Amino acid sequence: MKRDWLIWLGAAILIFATPSFIKSPYFFTVLIFIAINGIVVLGLTLLMGFAGQVSLGHAGFFGLGAYFSAILTYHYHFDPWIAMVLALVATLFIASLLGIPTLRLHGHYLAMATLGLGVVLQIIFKEEVELTGGPSGMGGIPYLKAFGISFSNDYRFYFLSWAFMLLLLGLSINLVHSRIGRALRAISQNQVAAGTLGIPVSRLKLLIFALSAGYASLAGSLYAHYMTFVSPGPFGFMASVKMVAMVVIGGSTSLWGALLGTALLVSLPELLTKLQDYEMFVYGIIMILVMIFAPKGLAGMIGKVGSLARIRLKEPNAGTG
Repeated sequence: MKRDWLIWLGAAILIFATPSFIKSPYFFTVLIFIAINGIVVLGLTLLMGFAGQVSLGHAGFFGLGAYFSAILTYHYHFDPWIAMVLALVATLFIASLLGIPTLRLHGHYLAMATLGLGVVLQIIFKEEVELTGGPSGMGGIPYLKAFGISFSNDYRFYFLSWAFMLLLLGLSINLVHSRIGRALRAISQNQVAAGTLGIPVSRLKLLIFALSAGYASLAGSLYAHYMTFVSPGPFGFMASVKMVAMVVIGGSTSLWGALLGTALLVSLPELLTKLQDYEMFVYGIIMILVMIFAPKGLAGMIGKVGSLARIRLKEPNAGTG
């Protein structure tokens, strides 16, 4: 745990020092999207990597946060911060209700059920035209403000989005090293065995499902108040697939892997602009290569390289001793 917090501190210093070296608004935009997507992927990593539950509908919860914030601030003139909190509470409630029957399923049945949930939510976003604007979307969403500061430009929103990311990353680190985290790992290995040890399997699965949906909701609210426009497109099935790809490529059992996978797949379309028509094909190839050559993801590969490097450094010392 101490090692994770040292890495967290180093990451925080790097993140807040980055604006001293980067001046381009374009790069700030990319980094903001890494932070927003990273929040969703952190929650999905807790669900998939630590609890062993697969979700193909998390983009729907991402959309719930975005649309709740958009509707409450645009139609009903709520303060954006209050709207974010209400969006979070509503998403946690909806995820809990949906999770009770859904989490009774296992394996690919659970994946199909969560896929259905995501599809239903996107249909609602499209069909409730009076509230959501339908397929055309809705604009006029206000920027977030705090202490007289408006987060209306990329520079300011960069700090806000990464502050949320670091806060939730810290929460996740505490969670995975707690008794709940150990119980979740036991559930992911064998639910029956975990139950015989007295672990409340159903309750913990529901808890982590709702928590991961809450992460997605917060990210969606940030997205809405950053873009000041939402439409159903970013919250569909393909978005859910990309989020799962980020988890798998980064390393499903590593919080740091979640950030690595997010950074890679958010940056990739920007690096391969000429291949945008083949975006999902490229993602598929990357996932296949990772599963073959690095089954534990980028985080596992980096850890393996680090271990080999330490062994190589010790070998000469052993010889001289």
